[in-house]
Amino acid sequence: MTERAENRQDHPLPHLTRRGHIRTVGLAFTSALLGPLLAACGPTEEESAPAAPAQSAPTSSELDTPVKIGYLPITDATPLLIGHANDFFKAEGLTVEQPTLFRGWNALAEAFFAGSVNLAHFLMPMTVWMRYSLQQQVKVVAWDHTNGSALTVAGEGINDIEDLAGKQIAVPFWYSIHNVVLQMLLRNAGLTAVAKDRGATLKPSEVNLFVMPPPDMPTALGTGGIDGYIVAEPFNAAGELKAQGKIIRFTGDVWRDHACCVAVLHEESIKERPEWSQRVLNGLVAAQLWAHQNTTQVPGVLSKGGKGYLPLETPVINRAMNKYDLDTYGPNGTNAIRNDEWGVGRIGFQPYPYPSYTMELVTQLKQTMVQGDRSFLGALAPDFAAKDLIEYDLVRNAYEKAGGPEAFGVDPKQAFERQEVISL
Repeated sequence: MTERAENRQDHPLPHLTRRGHIRTVGLAFTSALLGPLLAACGPTEEESAPAAPAQSAPTSSELDTPVKIGYLPITDATPLLIGHANDFFKAEGLTVEQPTLFRGWNALAEAFFAGSVNLAHFLMPMTVWMRYSLQQQVKVVAWDHTNGSALTVAGEGINDIEDLAGKQIAVPFWYSIHNVVLQMLLRNAGLTAVAKDRGATLKPSEVNLFVMPPPDMPTALGTGGIDGYIVAEPFNAAGELKAQGKIIRFTGDVWRDHACCVAVLHEESIKERPEWSQRVLNGLVAAQLWAHQNTTQVPGVLSKGGKGYLPLETPVINRAMNKYDLDTYGPNGTNAIRNDEWGVGRIGFQPYPYPSYTMELVTQLKQTMVQGDRSFLGALAPDFAAKDLIEYDLVRNAYEKAGGPEAFGVDPKQAFERQEVISL
């Protein structure tokens, strides 16, 4: 199958071949993009960092603003929740309210727009839709995690992407990396994604997609209401353990170390409360580092038996975060892992939002079927989104304070730019 590169003559997508082909998408910035972006991020390795300008002390009213966290019950929210549970935000001198759980993305978005929550995690493609379609002043301030999602199907009769023909597959939101990656896989397999009534007749080459809240997916799979779903953890692990489901692809095995959820702040918060915003990022990144270094301890904190942030037992969350073995998921298992040499895990943690990822994501969104008006994507340039959607200074400062890329196991050569690697 061939995929078209729309509105990106400076960064054309190569042809995609059948499963197993791997391609890389580089940071081929033009000088017009690279200069301002690097200036925003700070000095390069060849430059010495200038002395920080003198800043006035933050007002007490600025730091008195409580951190109000909103989240969905998925492992994507780990840094926000660990930041609260282990007092990383308090260590920055911030007041933190009990995090508020939402069952669906629309409800969380409405609360964020209304100011009921001021720190939240959202699906990265969702932030593109929020800023450029809804015209909301949302700013991505860090990646929340990498990978952490999978395609889970009913145990019988579905073993590969081609077997999804004529099936009913749930996604958590139209503007999600799950929908994007699933449709990349479907196109590569010669299948067509459609959005029809669930009782409608499908052509042999069609796969019907629809939105379903993540907590409802394992039950729907177990009762036969759907044939599969692609979603964040721990609902894939729950599907395995509670609904006789099986994972046939990990999204991190399709798009290496991709972002799924990202942390966001209101743009006006960054402008009006810069010190508060920086301290929020410091606490978030410190929590993310703790999660990176203590993946076996995180489930006990998040689960019903711990702080109760997530409505599932510790063994389910532990599987969701730490089970990634070839015996279960390799060629002699479900074949969900096909690129073991990548060295990725089931979920990963590092905060820096690579511009190359945003650029490739916008390009892929232009080719992704969604319900509703998607006309805003036609005029959205990937390089513009990489500059405009992300606030780089706060996360870069917090990243350095936490120990930099080495602390997160990131190759220093890829500290702030990388190539996107995709294997279908």
